[in-house]
Amino acid sequence: MSELKEYSGSCHCGAVAFRVRAPDRVEVERCNCSICQKSGYLHLIVPASRFTLERGEDNLLTYRFNTGVAQHRFCATCGVKAFYIPRSNPDGVDVNMNCLDGPRPIMDIVDFDGQDWESNAHALAHKSQE
Repeated sequence: MSELKEYSGSCHCGAVAFRVRAPDRVEVERCNCSICQKSGYLHLIVPASRFTLERGEDNLLTYRFNTGVAQHRFCATCGVKAFYIPRSNPDGVDVNMNCLDGPRPIMDIVDFDGQDWESNAHALAHKSQE
């Protein structure tokens, strides 16, 4: 793996801010499930150790649906979901690449069939490993 760089991100209003460490080139998923398709989320799944919430814990709300495992965290002020704890990788964090501020890693965007999540989730399991 290439050297990790630190990137900063936030929700729209800035109440929630975070840092994530990732290589300068990353593979991200564009999922077609109901929630991702409607929100335009681009998934960068990282080990939890590479994510730091800088501010806004007290301004985050959690939305759960279906199995209730995924923790969709969003800003109570502006409604943006900048990151969440995914069902596929409950030991990691899934950052929305669209919420990174400033320079971003180069993205290789791959389509992920979240409409058939049960058959495809195994392909993401390695992404939260160190």
